[in-house]
Amino acid sequence: MKKISILFVLLFMGSQSFAQSKTSYPATLKKMLQVAGTEATFSVAIKQMIGMFKEQKSEVPDSVWNAFEAEFANTSLDELVTMLVPVYEKHLSEKDLQEMITFYQTPVGKKYAEKSPFLMQESMEVGQQWGMKVGAAFEEKLRAKGY
Repeated sequence: MKKISILFVLLFMGSQSFAQSKTSYPATLKKMLQVAGTEATFSVAIKQMIGMFKEQKSEVPDSVWNAFEAEFANTSLDELVTMLVPVYEKHLSEKDLQEMITFYQTPVGKKYAEKSPFLMQESMEVGQQWGMKVGAAFEEKLRAKGY
């Protein structure tokens, strides 16, 4: 009976620890995304999407678009974090996220977070140029082989 009681306590404590981790992971992920500047990047993406819709639906007043932006800036980011939890949990522990938060709170981490959107944008442009160059080289080699 004593062994069963100890087993029950251990199982209960383990499940409590697991449950606590499950409920704190989303909050830790959100904090990491905030300090990493990722949340700001998502906000910019929402503004860009609204800008595209504005061009397509020019008859819609700015007040409607402003209300949409305010609404989606809050709710959609929370929804996105919820959707990202399984992805991040698969690859990073909560301890990993906490260590990332610590990094992003250092001077170099803050600088990296601040510069990340620019690095990403410019890297995408470079990547597109590289992809076009590689694609052209493939085509040239295929033509040389008679394809």
